[in-house]
Amino acid sequence: NTMALLENIQNNHAAFLETLQHRFLDETRTAALKEFFHFGFPTKKDEEYKYTNLREITEKNYNFFPTEAHTISKEKIAELHLGEENFDWIVFINGKLHKELSKITIENVELLSFNYALNDPKHKDVFEYYFNTITAKDLAFTNLNTAYCKMGFFLKVPKNVVIEKPIHVFYLSQNQTENTVYNTRNLLIAEEGSKIEVIESHHNFDETFVFTNSVTEIFTYQNAKADWHKVQNDSDTSYMMDHTFAKQERDSLTTVNTFSFGGKLVRNNLDFIHNGENINSFMNGITIIDGEQLVDHHTAVHHKTPNCESYQNYKGIYKGKSHGVFNGKVFVDKIAQKTNAYQQNNNVLLDEGASVDTKPQLEIFADDVKCSHGCTVGQLNEEALFYLRARGISKKEAQAMLLFAFANDAMENIDIEPLRVKISKLLAEKLEVDMEFEDIF
Repeated sequence: NTMALLENIQNNHAAFLETLQHRFLDETRTAALKEFFHFGFPTKKDEEYKYTNLREITEKNYNFFPTEAHTISKEKIAELHLGEENFDWIVFINGKLHKELSKITIENVELLSFNYALNDPKHKDVFEYYFNTITAKDLAFTNLNTAYCKMGFFLKVPKNVVIEKPIHVFYLSQNQTENTVYNTRNLLIAEEGSKIEVIESHHNFDETFVFTNSVTEIFTYQNAKADWHKVQNDSDTSYMMDHTFAKQERDSLTTVNTFSFGGKLVRNNLDFIHNGENINSFMNGITIIDGEQLVDHHTAVHHKTPNCESYQNYKGIYKGKSHGVFNGKVFVDKIAQKTNAYQQNNNVLLDEGASVDTKPQLEIFADDVKCSHGCTVGQLNEEALFYLRARGISKKEAQAMLLFAFANDAMENIDIEPLRVKISKLLAEKLEVDMEFEDIF
């Protein structure tokens, strides 16, 4: 029964608004809450949630005001950013930014927490211009987020500024005695000619459940490059609902990489909106899950302008009774001639109980386009396995090598070498193989 949660969402809102110092978004928030109740939580009857049952999430109740006290040390955070010592990072714990655990070396960039930006009059105009402008307004979870968001990452990169160091945004939860909900909100604006790399990860250190309902808006201007890497390697007491919207202007490049290695139920919704010619969009994903975990990727690219390209490459490896969902949509408007849209989703099922639902959708109204899509679900190639076994490699290692090779081409769009190494290590860990893959390939 979702009644308890719905009542909580309604009854806590006035108290939530009181926690905000700057109240210029109150009307937006109240309208979003009303919209949320108009739509209600999606059920299996909704086409978009046909394969993903959210009852496990919506039938629990959550605390909307997390306990702020924590015992997370610098050492704990150092463990989390293995190999990223020369990156910048920003740490949120229990919904609050912790400067003493963060490390930011950039100077002339307005790098702020979302909450700070909300409270800083000089950012009011930026907020009114960008905030919630590309978010879908007809979705339960985006409206819930708009009504309740306060914590998160805000960054406006000025014209022609190249940020050399990637920024890792950590969302940590610890010391919560009851189930907790976080409505995290990110806003990234990469102005003309700028470059930025962001890494985002969420970690729940408690036995109680955490439900993260996250919305990210990315604006990439002319000749700018913005990459956002989502590292999802959380516990079995975490749920993630992620909506990311990326709007691109001409000659820009935007990448969203999603590495889903853990979490009980993870749903990633990705929308790319093209608003100019010669745009490149890249979406890559690697999913490795086990047990009764579920990961669902829903992507959409809106090709509204001519001469643009989009590439989607999602790989899934499923063990135990895990379940994968992939739904990739490509819309090509009538005027979007010379569009090149590529979509690939390949899955390997390692156990009898694992399953995948994959559904590519293309809606093409232009006649001079190249659109391709391929979806495969299968087991490991027996011949390749036999070949490796014949060379004296154990079955387990041979299997891991093939799976590593299978997943590897979805890592092509990681320009950050330490991150690529880190993902390789996580991959090896998930495949339960004790070796350095660099030695093999």
